[in-house]
Amino acid sequence: MADVPLQVGIIVGYMIVALAIGLVAYRLTERTAEDYYLASRTLGTVVLLFTTFATLLSAFTFFAGPNISYGAGPEWILVMGLMDGVIFGILWYVLGYKQWLVGKANGYVTLGEMLGDRFGSLPLRVLVAAISIFWLFPYVMLQQQGAGTAIEALTGGAVPYWVGAGGITLFMIVYVALSGMRGVAWTDTLQGAFMLVMVWAAFVWIASAVGGVGAATATLGDVDGNFLALGGGLYTPEYVLSTAISIAFGVTMFPQVNQRFFVAESRAVIKRTLPLWPVLVVLLFVPAFMLGAWAKGLGISAGPNENVLPLLLAEYTPAWFAALVIAGAMAAMMSSSDSMLLSGSSYFTRDVYRPLVEEATERREAFLGRVGVAVFATLSFVASLFQPATLLEIGETAFGGFAQLALPVAVALYWPRTTRWGMYVGVGASQAFYLASVFLEVVPGSYLGGWTSSVVGMVLGLVLTVGVSLLTSPAPEEDASVYATGAD
Repeated sequence: MADVPLQVGIIVGYMIVALAIGLVAYRLTERTAEDYYLASRTLGTVVLLFTTFATLLSAFTFFAGPNISYGAGPEWILVMGLMDGVIFGILWYVLGYKQWLVGKANGYVTLGEMLGDRFGSLPLRVLVAAISIFWLFPYVMLQQQGAGTAIEALTGGAVPYWVGAGGITLFMIVYVALSGMRGVAWTDTLQGAFMLVMVWAAFVWIASAVGGVGAATATLGDVDGNFLALGGGLYTPEYVLSTAISIAFGVTMFPQVNQRFFVAESRAVIKRTLPLWPVLVVLLFVPAFMLGAWAKGLGISAGPNENVLPLLLAEYTPAWFAALVIAGAMAAMMSSSDSMLLSGSSYFTRDVYRPLVEEATERREAFLGRVGVAVFATLSFVASLFQPATLLEIGETAFGGFAQLALPVAVALYWPRTTRWGMYVGVGASQAFYLASVFLEVVPGSYLGGWTSSVVGMVLGLVLTVGVSLLTSPAPEEDASVYATGAD
């Protein structure tokens, strides 16, 4: 108990540093929606790479990932560390580069804005925004739930769950309302570097405490079941491929990640990030997930609703070091949450408020965006108090929902023959199918030996987008040339 003030002080101190960076960014932020949401499209290679990296990494990475490795074996490194990193790196170029070209040429801020303009459809714009906000809500809640459980575990219950989750939520509201994209990107760069340093420090510390990497890994051979069997247990080929595909395509459509396709300073910046991305992912995921696997071999006992990483740190590292590592995890959660709140706010103001309110102005839109951040964060915090599911369940469900958007968007970007009705049916039917598989017991969650409903829904969306487009004619309001203007 005597260590609690030190632990809390380290985490609060880190948050104060991040807030100071946000205050500097606030002084430099123009009172326009584009600057608030996209930092006036001025991000360079290092900042873009690290803000995307830090934005993607979250409670799912730092807690759910080690939990999976703890429960099912270290092959999670293959799923999310190698396959997902490479697939998303390719999608960053295939979809992200094209989206940057189109966005730069036409001044788009959101995905819905880009699609609504191309197809001359306000309903499509609102539909994409609504789907994105719907799936964003549980993922923001995941960060708050992760923060609350981590701080509770770190302090041995001295700081209760609701205080930890509520404190992080309040910090995010203040920080995002002040700083906008510029401050978020700057702190993401700091947080991304901090995360890498701390996870490797934890890896080295615990390896040293148990006799080295070889000794720690050797303990895994004593774990019962198929813990080290390639393709055994949870990790069937269908599960591995389905999960990697669903996560990578889902990440591409995450509002907070997708919006970063608009913010690069130049096309060279976008291109340089492609080979660097998988390297960063492997550098973080390998040690983080191995720590979870080692915990199993070392006999750490974690309950169904407990996160194994804080328990492992408490067993093998001093309190001050464990607090630093958890601060790194907090950095992951905050860097995801602040970007999610900012993007969710932009989807609401740009795709719902602006088209429907004639007297909308830039200043009023930016103000409403800040109000939206507070409302969204508060509602997700209230929902997180009920802890409706595990971090893994929440994360995987949200990834799958976003993944349904990816293939219709890809078709629209590259195939001029795509029609408005093709997009309506492709987007709407794949979402309806996936939602049914999640919430209705009569609709299976897996097919053909283990392919998830997320991947099946993606294929359905692709077939319907192309098929209905071939059967329908473009509406007079549609304009395929707005995407052609971004051609390289």
